[in-house]
This record gives sequence, structure tokens and C-alpha cells, in this order.
Amino acid sequence: MTELTTADATIASVPQGAGKPATLPARPFFSSGPCAKPPGWSAAALATDSLGRSHRSKIGKTRLAYCIDLMRELLNLPDTHRIGIVPGSDTGAFEMAMWTMLGARPVTTLAWESFGEGWVTDAAKQLKINPTIVRADYGQLPDLSAVDFSNDVLFTWNGTTSGVRVPNADWIPSTREGLTFADATSAVFAYPIDWAKIDVATFSWQKVLGGEGGHGVLILGPRAVERLETYTPAWPLPKVFRLVSKGKLAEGVFKGETINTPSMLAVEDAIFALEWGKSIGGAQGLIARSDANAAALDTIVADRDWLGHLAVEEASRSKTSVCLTVAGADEAFIKAFAGLLEKEGAALDIAGYRDAPAGLRIWCGATVDTADIEALGPWLDWAYAQTKAA
Repeated sequence: MTELTTADATIASVPQGAGKPATLPARPFFSSGPCAKPPGWSAAALATDSLGRSHRSKIGKTRLAYCIDLMRELLNLPDTHRIGIVPGSDTGAFEMAMWTMLGARPVTTLAWESFGEGWVTDAAKQLKINPTIVRADYGQLPDLSAVDFSNDVLFTWNGTTSGVRVPNADWIPSTREGLTFADATSAVFAYPIDWAKIDVATFSWQKVLGGEGGHGVLILGPRAVERLETYTPAWPLPKVFRLVSKGKLAEGVFKGETINTPSMLAVEDAIFALEWGKSIGGAQGLIARSDANAAALDTIVADRDWLGHLAVEEASRSKTSVCLTVAGADEAFIKAFAGLLEKEGAALDIAGYRDAPAGLRIWCGATVDTADIEALGPWLDWAYAQTKAA
């Protein structure tokens, strides 16, 4: 028998592999992006005074600046680092950094899942800068000790599609010649980040904050600013990538004067999530919720011989986008498995990423409730039994 406590504190007893469980997760939103909204979210709860107004109006600038200030506070970002809202979600933010700063020195790209491979493609085939490529298979982390930091280094802090992350920033030297570029979209607000080791970081609101997509966040350390002000790339830059004016950083971008028109509704949605994060203890509160969710899912996996973690090493296993293997499963099996759970309203969007090995991917970020992770276990048993029988 499996005992579980549901969100409304009722108790359900479900024999593993038996009939349909009696209790559903209260919020079955386990997508790895866009992710679950924060608890208590509703569209009616969003501030709307900035809607229908210019983003350059006093209220528009005030709300954008407030959003930036909240992000800085929750990330414990030092004053040495600038933070700006840019177009194109995390992808746009990371490509903005690549297009404006790469080419000044050799480049090393690290890839152990599909998004890291995307940056390899950009560097090698679009910018044509002949990078050194360090790869590992899905579920593995490359040898970080072999990275040459006389190069600029591009890496994904948390591999959303493989469930593999760097365990910390200890592998990055404090004194380095090259810049570090971290795609941190599934990592910020979920792990402590040593900002002294990061020259460029990017993320989007749609991951750990459960915000809307379409907007990216670009964080620049002082060495990145120096690169921007002293180096001009050989290739042309689209308007939405331009961070320098007359040889100086466009400081307004990092004060809420966005390069293109933002959605103020998305900004207000992000503010709601950030204020919620602040109310539960800021970064530590958000990290604690992710940790609890990952631990609850790990217990589910440990109790089932047909479930496993795609990430081999526990130290480099994601606590947000947790990728699981299912014994004997292929793509068709996973599609049927996830489809059953979606039809029942037990779990939405948990099939693994299309380019990853066939399996499940369950978001355990801070906006998910631990009780819903716990309630998911018996439903996984039921769906597995149903799919095998079919």
C-alpha cells in the first residue's frame, strides 16, 4: 500500500499497480516550460494599471524598474552585475550575448543536451568561430576540469531536456581570461549561484517563476561590460541585439528602458511571481521548495524498479527539470502513458523532450506543491500498468 497526503490533507490508500487512484494532484501542472503558476495565482490578482499604457510612460518605466529590482533582490545579485529585460525569452537573451561578445578570443562550448547543442550550432554554423566543443551524452556531464578558461566558455547550468546540471561553480576559476556565459534558465531561483564566477547569465520568467514566455533576462558582470565597450564583432548586429551606443553600454536597457516593446501584462505576471517568492523567504524559500519537490519525486523513483533517473550522478541531477527513464519504454509508450495521465487530469505535459531519450520529465521547481508530487506516484503506477497491458 502507498500512503499519500493530498493537497487538502485527506488520506488516500492506493495499492500499487491496482485500480485508478482516488485522489488527483490539486494542480497537475508539471510542464518544464512554461511551468506551473505560483500558488494562489489568478489573472484577476495581477496589477493592471500599466496595461494600455506606453512602456515609456512613468508607470511603465516604474513597473519595469520594479521588476528588475525584485529580480536583483531574489537572486542576491551584487551591484557589480547589471540586469535587463530583453526580447526573445532565454534564447533571445543568450543569442544577444553570443552575437555581441563572442569572437574576441577562442570559444569553448559545452553540450550535454539539446539546448547546449543549440549554442554549439550558433557558434559553429552561424557565427563560424570554430569553437572547441566538449560534449557528453544525455544523462552525463562532461569533464569540467578539462575546460580551458583562457577561452570564452558557454554552458547550460541546468540542462532542461536531460535533467543534468553543474553541481556548483567550483570548477570555474576566480581568475580567468575568458568570459563565462551561463544559460541559467532552469537554474536561477532554484540553486545558489556564485555570481563572481559568472560574467553573463540568461533566463526567462517561464521556468522557476512560472511566468509568461516571450521575454528574456540578461545579466552582465563587469567583465562582460568591458568586453562590450572594447570589442566590435565582425558581423552585423540586428537592432534587438544592440547593447552599445557610441562605444558605451546602453545603460537604459538595465533600468527598464527595453530595446523593443515589452508586454506589460507579462511584466505584471512576473512581478506577481517575484512578490510571491519574496513572501515565502526569497531565494532560500524558493530553493527549499524545489529541494522538497525533488526529494519527494526521488522517493517515488526509489520505490519503483521500473522508474529511474536519466541523470546518472546524484550530484549533477537536476532539482527542477527531473528526467526519468521508464523500463522498456519507447516514444510510442511514453506518448500513450502521458496521454492517459492528461486525460485523467492527473499530470499534464510530462513526456520527455522530443530530442531526448524516451522517458518522462517532471518539473519540480518552486511553483509546484510538494503534495502534488506525492500524489503523482500512484497515478504513475496506474498509467504504467494500463500502458503495459495495452
